Amino acid sequence: MSEKLQKVLANAGHGSRREIETMIEAGRISVDGKIAKLGDRVEVVAGMKIRLDGHVVSIKESEEAVCRVLAYYKPEGELCTRSDPEGRPTVFDRLPKLRGSRWVAVGRLDVNTSGLLLFTTDGELANRLMHPSREVEREYAVRVFGQIDDEKLKQLSKGVQLEDGPAAFRTITFQGGEGINQWYNVTLTEGRNREVRRLWEAVGVQVSRLIRVRYGDIDLPKGLPRGGYTELDLKAINYLRELVELQPETVSKLPVERDRRRVKANQIRRAVKRHSQVAPGSRRGAPGSSKPGKPAKSSKRS
Repeated sequence: MSEKLQKVLANAGHGSRREIETMIEAGRISVDGKIAKLGDRVEVVAGMKIRLDGHVVSIKESEEAVCRVLAYYKPEGELCTRSDPEGRPTVFDRLPKLRGSRWVAVGRLDVNTSGLLLFTTDGELANRLMHPSREVEREYAVRVFGQIDDEKLKQLSKGVQLEDGPAAFRTITFQGGEGINQWYNVTLTEGRNREVRRLWEAVGVQVSRLIRVRYGDIDLPKGLPRGGYTELDLKAINYLRELVELQPETVSKLPVERDRRRVKANQIRRAVKRHSQVAPGSRRGAPGSSKPGKPAKSSKRS
């Protein structure tokens, strides 16, 4: 049975559908020597040669790979791109190396936003989680600077007009603060570019710090340092797969339980060391505001 080329490559872990569509448009992918174009469908058969930038990509090996998901604590200052011409740090720099597949980011966070960013080896899972039709809830802790009253909160809940269409927070929960520096937790069900910041700016309030603390029911892991990652267990992976109507996995790449504490401790030590070397400035606490510690989480459901 034939499927769209971008879906085949996404399922094989070679990127999200959006990334692969961009590669196809740029003429970087060929099938059996013929440059691919958007809309091409393929049926994976023995002897087929799919090339990216002239190099044969593995489909069979990747299809057999186990779906893996990482929870990464993105620091401020890192870019959500695979490489940067200016040599700035990216979210991929500290991830574990893979053979036969690669990590695909589930959405993006802008350079000045920190917090939870998921990565997976399953491009189809990433694509479905990002698609607006799935309405996967994201929760952010946000420190705002400015005068806030009930009318502004009502506007943000009811909806404001942005340049790319109307938008609103699903929930807004006050978390503390003093004066005009206050913390709120807000939730959204889509991931438009800088949407949280633009919503607050639309009512005349500036965001001075933004942290994503939850994606669906996956929380930013407690104790995880900025720049650190941890691999999700089978239960969490299957929660994400079932959320977007994919078949559950039956095996996991995680070490057995007795080894997990040791592995996790080593990961955290390495992450802290790399983070201090690559982006020391991002380890600072919230400047010039009340210090609620880690902002308290709001209710997960409205």
